[in-house]
This record gives sequence, C-alpha cells and structure tokens, in this order.
Amino acid sequence: MVQRETYLTEEGLKLLQDEMRHLRGARRQEVAARIHRAIESGGAAHNAQYEDAKSEKAFVEGRILDVESILANAVVASHDKKSRTVEIGSTVTVETEQHKKESYIVVGSAEASPLDGKISNESPVGRAIMGHKVGDVVQVETPSKVIKLKITKMK
Repeated sequence: MVQRETYLTEEGLKLLQDEMRHLRGARRQEVAARIHRAIESGGAAHNAQYEDAKSEKAFVEGRILDVESILANAVVASHDKKSRTVEIGSTVTVETEQHKKESYIVVGSAEASPLDGKISNESPVGRAIMGHKVGDVVQVETPSKVIKLKITKMK
C-alpha cells in the first residue's frame, strides 16, 4: 500500500515526536503496571480490570502505529512569513457574507483541531483558501450551499 505524504508544521512535528516518546515510555509502563496489578488481584480470567487494561494496551499500541505512520510520511511545511499566499502554517482571517470574522491556522490533517482554530489544508475551507491572498474571495462548497469568504488578513 502506498502511503501518502502527511503535511505537518514544525510545531506539529515536535508535538507528535513528544507524544511518541510519551507513548513508548511512560504510557506503555503505566499500562503494563495496570495489567500486572490486575493479574495479581485475581488472575486474567473474568477480571474486568484485566480486560480494561488489555483494551488500553491495544489503544496505546494502535496510537503508536498511527503516529509512526504519520512521522514516517511527514513532510514539514516551512511557512514563509513573507509569503503573500495562504500555505500550511499561515494564520488567516476571513470574513463571511454576514460580516462575521473568523481566524484559522492552516495545518496538515494530522494536526487539525477546529476547536483550537486549526483547520486542515484538506478541509473544505482549507482547500478553498490555500494559494490565495488577502483580498481574494473564495467559495467553500458545503453539503447544503456554497459559502463565500473574503480573506482579510494573513500572517
């Protein structure tokens, strides 16, 4: 299977590397200790604590595989602060047709966190604004309608 590139900001790369160190180190040790305690307290058969700990181990190992895959295919997008067009790492303010202003940081999909104002370059808004500059009006297709956004500020 061909892996696709995963775009990350420098900050995103560092966060994922830190998460990997934590998962492989302290987190694995915590889960192993939980499994050990559960076995000591009543064996593995019909033990809810043991089953919970095994589920947690599977989750941690799955997350390690996910992060390894992201890091193996990472392309660090170095944001040029002098760039006049929106790119990964840009902080962009847009204005809706209702004159509401919203600000986003454009990041790769692995870093996206809309509640934190970080939108993926692959999201509908991200795709629409990538490569555009201040003053441009872009169209964002949603399932129900097309929304127009004006890029008012970028850094």
